[in-house]
Amino acid sequence: MCGIVGILSTTKKDTAIYIYDALTILQHRGQDAAGIVTSHKGRFYMRKSNGLVRNAFRSKHMAGLLGDMGIGHVRYPTAGSSSGAEAQPFYVNSPYGIAFAHNG
Repeated sequence: MCGIVGILSTTKKDTAIYIYDALTILQHRGQDAAGIVTSHKGRFYMRKSNGLVRNAFRSKHMAGLLGDMGIGHVRYPTAGSSSGAEAQPFYVNSPYGIAFAHNG
């Protein structure tokens, strides 16, 4: 079972830190990979990596995750490989772009 969180803020522009905190709390749901995608002014900012949340995101990574909304994911693999390509959230640029995370 993976862990997924989504945050939409009407006042904050730094939702990534709140997503990070939520993923840290959800870390028991998956230790294989972690990812965050945020959105600011119609543009997506993403960071995902294999490993624990605390290892996947450093200060320099968090500074680049701009936006007032975003989603985060910690992965517990039940299928597929452990490669970075399997880390979520996923981003599809068709036709305007969409980011999503799923469990299963």
